Amino acid sequence: MKTTKLLSTMLLFAIVLFALPAAARADQQPEMIVEKMAVKLTRGVTNAVTSIVELPKQSILTVREMGGAGYVVGPLKGIGMTLYRGFIGMTEAVFFLVPQPGYYDPMIDPPYVWEGWEPKRETSVVLPEEPK
Repeated sequence: MKTTKLLSTMLLFAIVLFALPAAARADQQPEMIVEKMAVKLTRGVTNAVTSIVELPKQSILTVREMGGAGYVVGPLKGIGMTLYRGFIGMTEAVFFLVPQPGYYDPMIDPPYVWEGWEPKRETSVVLPEEPK
């Protein structure tokens, strides 16, 4: 008797566990899902092809941020980011059918190499000193 009750409880729990994700995605229209897949595929191919632009981008941004030392550090960061963006692009292109991470969200920030060229802004406010 206890075994039957335990099995029926576990079966009910399993049904609820597997039915919840399906119910959560039931409101998504198939057209929206296909559109998100297409955007992920396009983003992946674009990042794989344009990843080489990370080399000059990181060089420029690092020189802006660090000054003279950026001429050495920038190209090294550029090589690393080129490899990283290319790998992420290929990963998104290969796995465009999989709704990860998030729900077809970009795996890298910024999503495209041509975004994020703005210099970093200072977030703390520097008050001028009062004359004595």
